[in-house]
Amino acid sequence: MNAPRNAFDPEEILAGILRWVRVESPTYEAAAVNRMMDVAAADMAGLGATVVRIAGVDGYGDCLRATVLGEHDAPGVLVLGHLDTVHPVGTIDGPLPVRREDGRVYGPGIFDMKGGMYLAVHALKETLRQRGRPRLPVTFLFIADEEIGSPTTRAMIEAEAQRHRYVLVPEPSRGGTAVTGRHAFQRFSLTVYGRPAHAGATNRLGRSAISAMARLIARIEAMSDFTRGETYAVGVVQGGQWVNVVPMECRAQVLCVSPTEASVQAVRRNMLALAGEHDGVRVVVETGPVRPLFRAHPATMALYERARVLAADIGFELRHGQFGGGSDGNFTGALGIATLDGLGVDGGGAHTHEEHLLVSSLAPYARLIAGLFETLGRDEDVGG
Repeated sequence: MNAPRNAFDPEEILAGILRWVRVESPTYEAAAVNRMMDVAAADMAGLGATVVRIAGVDGYGDCLRATVLGEHDAPGVLVLGHLDTVHPVGTIDGPLPVRREDGRVYGPGIFDMKGGMYLAVHALKETLRQRGRPRLPVTFLFIADEEIGSPTTRAMIEAEAQRHRYVLVPEPSRGGTAVTGRHAFQRFSLTVYGRPAHAGATNRLGRSAISAMARLIARIEAMSDFTRGETYAVGVVQGGQWVNVVPMECRAQVLCVSPTEASVQAVRRNMLALAGEHDGVRVVVETGPVRPLFRAHPATMALYERARVLAADIGFELRHGQFGGGSDGNFTGALGIATLDGLGVDGGGAHTHEEHLLVSSLAPYARLIAGLFETLGRDEDVGG
């Protein structure tokens, strides 16, 4: 099986990625996300794609669906990924400016996952330039709320995926290892209600919701078993209003990761068991968005094998495995659809001020995705 020998220029790819990175798009700022979607829509329209804008709901940004017809009218390839980031507007002018240091290029969202989504756009561009059309129709679905668990887009993602035979997810590469499975993710919201009092005059009569939450956080995170990959992490805490009032309310958000279905159920039981009332303090636990367990299955492994052979022909070894770090691939893989995740840029520092990509990964992974566009849908696959 021969991979396409397109002339992929890493500097050209990087220039496109940086154009996207400079449009900051944190999830909670819908206008910023929509500016990023404007750029992606224009790029996809420039490739001749039919672009549909999907209005955001609940205050989140819009999503995009962009389709290029293939040689065969059959269930095709869905490229699934997000353009929202965790970095607030202004990050690029502050703690994470765009900069290049040797083979690393830094910037907000450059690794997770604007780099990967642009890489796939470039791969389609090269496929169209070389072939005229991919073998199967290719649809890009650009998501606006992935970084908070895709609470408003899960149903849309699942419905779109079920119309396709293959799902490619250009989330960050793991050093040459594709993702053929992902741990499950559950989110929980905790609210602790205490008893107010004057913090100076009658402090002993109060029950501090913040103090109670602090004890609860220690209890929750102590349940983590890092060896097994079952983890509990409290990432957001809000409480109190006046420093001279014993706080009567405190809220927290918890992210829990499970490597197996038994762990999923155990985590849910453990978290819900925290609810109750004791010594004047009441704890309420609410469930949030869930990313289901994605385990490798025959369809995904067959897709991985195609990618592995292509990668070998390009000149690198493509390994695979199941990992933590949720993505929208959790949804499609859990449905039993052939899903290959982790096809994006290599690098590191996701969600931090050290986020970067490795320029050396751009051409090989762009070639790999283009090779999948070319080979998926060969005669033996169409109609299968």
